[in-house]
Amino acid sequence: MPEKTRLLLIEDSPTQADKIASQLESEGIEVLVAGDGPAGLRAVDEHQLGVVLLDINFPSMSGYQVCSRLKRDDKTRHIPIIMLTALDSSDDILHGLNVGATDYIAKDAFAVENLMTTLRTIGLLGSDAEDG
Repeated sequence: MPEKTRLLLIEDSPTQADKIASQLESEGIEVLVAGDGPAGLRAVDEHQLGVVLLDINFPSMSGYQVCSRLKRDDKTRHIPIIMLTALDSSDDILHGLNVGATDYIAKDAFAVENLMTTLRTIGLLGSDAEDG
């Protein structure tokens, strides 16, 4: 049996983290949760990860800073980073992509659907077509 994909969710809202983690776990993804940027960076150092799902607004270190740091490090630059955030202006999106995010998803009514599509696109979830 193949090993589960392990995803790190860096999200400071426990309610949001629980909701997102529950959805991902129902897809067979193992979810680790960190509550802020520094905790997220420690978790990346401690675990083998398939992807990092990253909010932006944290009190001590922004998601942009976390993404930039991970992408500068030879040991972590290969990990896909998906920003999932309420910040959805074109400037926010461009900033996220410019610091190395693989994708940038706004927290809206379609966020979970968009996230699942991105995870399929980067190969972390099987496609629906594989079942048929």
